[in-house]
Amino acid sequence: MKRILTPLVAGILAFGIAACSKQGPGSAPVGDASAAAADGKVTVGLAVSTLNNPFFVELRDGAAAEAKKQGVSLITVDAQDDPAKQQASVEDLIQKKVSVILINPTDSSAVANVVKEATSKGIKVVSLDRSVNGAEVSAHIASDNIAGGVMAGQYLLDKLGGKGRIVELEGIAGSSAARERGEGFHQVVDKKEGVKLLAKQPADFDRAKGLSVMENIIQGNKDIQGVFAHNDEMALGAVKAIQAAGLKNVAVVGFDATPDAVAAVKAGTLSATVQQQPALIGQYGVQAAKKLADGQKVDKFIPVPLNLVHQ
Repeated sequence: MKRILTPLVAGILAFGIAACSKQGPGSAPVGDASAAAADGKVTVGLAVSTLNNPFFVELRDGAAAEAKKQGVSLITVDAQDDPAKQQASVEDLIQKKVSVILINPTDSSAVANVVKEATSKGIKVVSLDRSVNGAEVSAHIASDNIAGGVMAGQYLLDKLGGKGRIVELEGIAGSSAARERGEGFHQVVDKKEGVKLLAKQPADFDRAKGLSVMENIIQGNKDIQGVFAHNDEMALGAVKAIQAAGLKNVAVVGFDATPDAVAAVKAGTLSATVQQQPALIGQYGVQAAKKLADGQKVDKFIPVPLNLVHQ
């Protein structure tokens, strides 16, 4: 019986390994940490807040390209903007015994416990774009979101001649990106004579919510002159609401410089967007992970340059 079962089991295992090998490093989830370890490869987990946002798709793709270049096995998991799902998926990465986890938190505070769990088991953790609150990580890789908020606020004020009636669309409450971008923006516009903040409401970094929230704001405020959205998806939703309402000469500034946003700037429908470089964030993340897995030190903060794309 043993002689019959052994080749059968071996055949099943071979089929399973072949099936895994057909999946690219950008899928979610992908790969097997134990198989990678057997091949002598470093295995890195990438926990993304959502792949329903072009920004994070670019980040994932940048990480996947660098992983291929470095000979790293990358396992990507998508939380779909659900903190509980992200915790479960990171716990799964821990069970797979990956060497390093790259995490882009859905909620910066909600991931603290699972990050502590990972580090307690010797797994290095690096945060991407959004920081982790309440737990130590080996490195944080991001653009300076506060500086980006300042950049957006200054451009909007310049566009409006230093005064005007403005709206702010906020990202997901609890995310460091929303908090920091808003902080930078308010450093510029708060207490600025002639500037009136008509509304400040969350739209959760989502285009459809950006549209609906902006529609509601417009119902009570027809004299809007400027909008700052914490990301491009909300900005593009706001542009659609503004166009549908027939409002003219409203300057809208987004954040991320996604392909759709850059195209909108070129078309003249979006005034500007703060350019991060998500692919570079993913690339830097894998580079840092490889160094950590090899026992090397990395900087606690690894900055990614910002630019402003404008009309």
